[in-house]
Amino acid sequence: MGLKTLAIKNGVDPINATNILTEGIRIIGDKFGSGELYLPDLVCASEVLKKAFPIINNAINTGSKRPASLGKVVIGTVYGDLHSIGKDIVSTLLYAAGFEVIDLGINVKCENFLKTIKVQKPAIIAMSSLLTTTAMEQKNVIDSLKKEGLREKVKILVGGSPINQEFADLIGADGYGAAAPEGVKIAKKLMWMN
Repeated sequence: MGLKTLAIKNGVDPINATNILTEGIRIIGDKFGSGELYLPDLVCASEVLKKAFPIINNAINTGSKRPASLGKVVIGTVYGDLHSIGKDIVSTLLYAAGFEVIDLGINVKCENFLKTIKVQKPAIIAMSSLLTTTAMEQKNVIDSLKKEGLREKVKILVGGSPINQEFADLIGADGYGAAAPEGVKIAKKLMWMN
C-alpha cells in the first residue's frame, strides 16, 4: 500500500491532499525554473501526481464531502501541448469543488473541443497551455466557437505557464487562473455570470 492510499485510508482529507500536492508541484516548478532542480526531478514529480490523482478522485467519489454539481466543465490541454500536470490539478480541484468535469486530456484539437461542447453543452470550457508556442491555440478555439455560434453559450477559462490576464483579455477569454485554486474560484464566479 502506497503512502497516498494509506493517507486517505487514515482520514487525510482528499481536498487537503490535493492542495498539498499542488503546492509541492508549484515549488518544484519554481525550483526547476530557477535551475535548482533538473528535468528528471520534474518528471519524477509528475509521475507522483499521475499516481496520486486517481486515488484522490476515488476518495472524493466515495466520501460524503462531495457537493452537489455546480455545473459542467470541459477541460483540456490545447493542440500541440503534451503537458498534463496543471490541467490534471485543475481538473481534480474542479471536481472536488462540485463541478462535473469532462477531461479531454492533452493535445486536444480545436474540433474536439467544438464537438464536445455541442454534445455536452457545458457551462465552462477550460483550456490549458504550458508552452508559449501553443498559447495561441486557445485563441483559435475561441475564434472557432464564435464562427460556430457557440461562443455566447459557454464561459471560457484559460491558464498555463505563458498565460496572464492581459493575454486572456486579448484572446477574449472570460477568466484566467494563475494557479489551480484560483482557477476554481474563477470557475465558480463564472457560474454566477451564467
